[in-house]
Amino acid sequence: MSSLFRRKPLDALIAEGGDEAHGLKKTLTWVDLLALGIGAIIGAGIFATLGSATSGGTGNPPAGPGVTVSILLTAVACGFCALCYAEFASLVPVAGSAYTYSYATLGELVAWIIGWDLIIEYAVGNIAVAISWAAYFRQLMVGFGVAIPAWMATDYRSTVLAAKAAAESGVASLGPEYALAYEAHLHHPVLLGIPIVCNLLAVAITAAITWILVIGVKESARFNNVIVVLKLLTLLFFIVVGAMWVKPANWHPFFPGGLHGVWTGASLIFFAYIGFDAISTAAEECENPGRDMPRGILGSLAICTVLYLAAALVLTGMIPFAKLGGVADPLAAALTYVNQGWAAGILAFGAVVAMTSVLLVFQLGQPRILMAMSRDGLLGPWFGKIHPKYRTPYVTTILTGIFVAFFAAVANIDEVVQLTNIGTLFAFVLVCVGILILRVREPDRPRKFRVPFSPVTPVLGIVMCLVLMAGLPAVTWIRFGIWLLAGLVIYFVYGARRSRLA
Repeated sequence: MSSLFRRKPLDALIAEGGDEAHGLKKTLTWVDLLALGIGAIIGAGIFATLGSATSGGTGNPPAGPGVTVSILLTAVACGFCALCYAEFASLVPVAGSAYTYSYATLGELVAWIIGWDLIIEYAVGNIAVAISWAAYFRQLMVGFGVAIPAWMATDYRSTVLAAKAAAESGVASLGPEYALAYEAHLHHPVLLGIPIVCNLLAVAITAAITWILVIGVKESARFNNVIVVLKLLTLLFFIVVGAMWVKPANWHPFFPGGLHGVWTGASLIFFAYIGFDAISTAAEECENPGRDMPRGILGSLAICTVLYLAAALVLTGMIPFAKLGGVADPLAAALTYVNQGWAAGILAFGAVVAMTSVLLVFQLGQPRILMAMSRDGLLGPWFGKIHPKYRTPYVTTILTGIFVAFFAAVANIDEVVQLTNIGTLFAFVLVCVGILILRVREPDRPRKFRVPFSPVTPVLGIVMCLVLMAGLPAVTWIRFGIWLLAGLVIYFVYGARRSRLA
């Protein structure tokens, strides 16, 4: 039993990250890290989830204009976890994120569990982003007069669900989430009697992002920096233009769903913040991690919170919150509501840009976690191969791209996204626990960044994440349990015997 909780010394981890001859190329500055964080955070959350949190949705009370308070609550919860990530990333500047931190503090078995769990956050989460990107891109092309067939931008299972819903309740009752899938159901090619419905747009963007990441992290960071500037300009454009159409009467009542509505809104908005932890996966490629990792993690979280608050105030001031129910593109819908269709088209472009940068950052994080697990012997040695020219983990990058592209082509977004939520919260909890343990075991180790008010800050992070996890549906817990069980089988069959610490 003791071998299951053997820990990897911090000095050994740091030595691995400092081996430039066999490790990753150190090229990222604090500006690159800040852009990576913003690129990961601002995506589907601000362009889609904001509407759901505001209107409440089926069975949930609306947050209404009080969604601004929901955003602040979520920012505080994520802030506690971000401080813990910042201390770990500056102390252990090695690829692997929460997996690496858990190996040093909680032991090998827990590290394997969190490494396996992070696949849910990054790879599975990116499947949902790729699917959403395809839908927005098709919508953008329609604005330019280019009609991409619906069967190329959705999956077969969604078309089956849409057809079933139409048969049971009628076409007129279909919500906006079924529009694209039902169109694919009506119009698609047939090969040898088999209907052809495949999300080729999601496959194409995943392949492009994978290629960019293989050729180099600095090149990827430059590409992301350009995209981040475009998405920030798009959000600022919405805030400035939308502010001219704000009616204070729409802010009354400010809390239509009471405190319950605000907390429900916080649970939904939480997923808009997923991504700041992806910065920690690039710690090994940072020029000055002790100084720059905290700047990147905390800075990106602060900037995105301010933008979220401004966008939420403008959105709820432009359009009555009840009209945002079931709307997939709330910002564009608000501009359309005030007869600014030209501005709504620009917002569609911003959504495509935002999704692209999220894809890039999450696709960057997953291969580095797999590479770290390979270094420790828990996965096969070829998972840890570094490209001789580009100095990137090209094998795991390509494998991640294939995994995401395949499931993005055939999976239903609603079924995919449920796993991402619990996986991320679980990772946050373990990082906060790791900080508490490390402060006791190695209190005198030099730290370039320290979590303030410890142990209060990590404990608050743990409590808030556990509360959010408790609110997730039972089916999500069942799927999460099955996923972890499959991971444990792989660990005991392969990893436990091949571990370098064994």
